[in-house]
Parts: sequence; structure tokens; C-alpha cells
Amino acid sequence: MKADAFSQLKLLDVQELDARIDLLGHRLRSLPETQEIATLAAERAELVDHGRDATIKVEDLTREQRKADSDVEQVKTRRKRDQERMDQGLITNPKDLAHMQQELVSLTRRISELEDTELDVMEQLEAAQAEQSRIADRLAEIDARSAALVTSRDAAAAEITREAESVTAERKVTATGVPADLLALYEKVRAQKGGVGAAVLRARQCTGCSLQLNAHDLGVIAKAPLDEVIRCEECNRILVRTAESGI
Repeated sequence: MKADAFSQLKLLDVQELDARIDLLGHRLRSLPETQEIATLAAERAELVDHGRDATIKVEDLTREQRKADSDVEQVKTRRKRDQERMDQGLITNPKDLAHMQQELVSLTRRISELEDTELDVMEQLEAAQAEQSRIADRLAEIDARSAALVTSRDAAAAEITREAESVTAERKVTATGVPADLLALYEKVRAQKGGVGAAVLRARQCTGCSLQLNAHDLGVIAKAPLDEVIRCEECNRILVRTAESGI
């Protein structure tokens, strides 16, 4: 392929602009806010699930506490009623009186057992409510932090996008000075070689793959006409000769 030396040098300008565009694209995809937002979103989703479980647990324990309270009150009411009947002398039969006294003892013991259950349920409910509150607080923190990160990310993305648009426009103008066939070859090689389609031969070294060219290859390049498009023997990139090539 033939292309005048000036066009080949212009190709290096295109390569430099493409590298800038690629870097800007990488910066846009790799904004630190984006990763943190994703991390917070994952944590939030997990917390929402835990929050749902915590709410169900609080509701279950609340019902259990109401039942425990009701059970205690029922037995206390019965004990009070029986105690009042005894105090008022309504039970005169010695056998019935002894039976009533035994029942009062049983009721008192039952009340103690129910109150222990009631206390245990209350403690579980308080712990569940504390966990529910902790989750709600953390969700609020995540939402506030995420909102701030989105604002910061969008501002940074807008700035990078503006710069990328400016460089892309400059690249379009610069590429018009490169012959179509040379530009097509460059684009093909660039796609195959990780974004670098053209490299400078500097100090007898290909800056695309860092290969130090041997004396034979340098001799061939030195004898090649200036308008001949040279390819690196190692990486196959377009190799542009300059005053710094060392040949």
C-alpha cells in the first residue's frame, strides 16, 4: 500500500485522538460513583428483604405479646374473683374452701409462668423492633448516599461526554486528511490490536509492541520508499517512520 509520508503522520494524529477517545470511554465506564452506586443497590436489595422479614417478625411477636397479655389478665381476673369470694365468706364448706385455696396457689403459679412467657416475648419484640429500626435507618442512609452519588456521577459523566464529543469532532476533521484505503487498514488493525492500529518507529523500536527491530528489518525499512506503508513484523501494526526512527 502506498500513502505519502504526510498522510502517514496524520494517521498518528488520528491514533492519538482515538486513544484519547478510548481513554475517555474507559473513564466514563469506570467512574468510582458507578461502582459504589451498584454496591449500595445490592446492599439495599438485601436490606429490603431483611426488612420484610423483620416486619413479619414484629407483627407476629406483637400478636403473640397481645395474647400473652390477655392470658395473664384472664388468670389474674379469675384469681381475683376467687380471692374475693373467699374474703367475702361466700365459701363456707371446708372441703370447697380447701379446694379454692389450692386453686389460688395453682393460679398464682400459672400467672408467674405466663408472666415469664410475656417477658420473653416482650424482649424478643424489642429486639425485633430494634432490628427493624436499624434497617430503616440504614436504608435512609443508602438512599441519601445514592442520591448524592448519582448527582456526582452525572456531573462527571457530562463533563467526560463533552470532552469526548470535542475530541471526536477533532478526530473527524483530522481523519479527512488520511487516504480512505489507509484509514480502512488502520481501522481494521486497530480493531484487532486492542485499539492501536498505528505506531511510531522510534529508536529502532515499534512503540506498538515494544519490539526492537533487527538489523535486517531495519535495512529493509530504510530502503523502502517514504510513501510505502510499513507493517511491524511482530504485531502487524502500521509502522510510521519519523526523524526519531533511528534508520
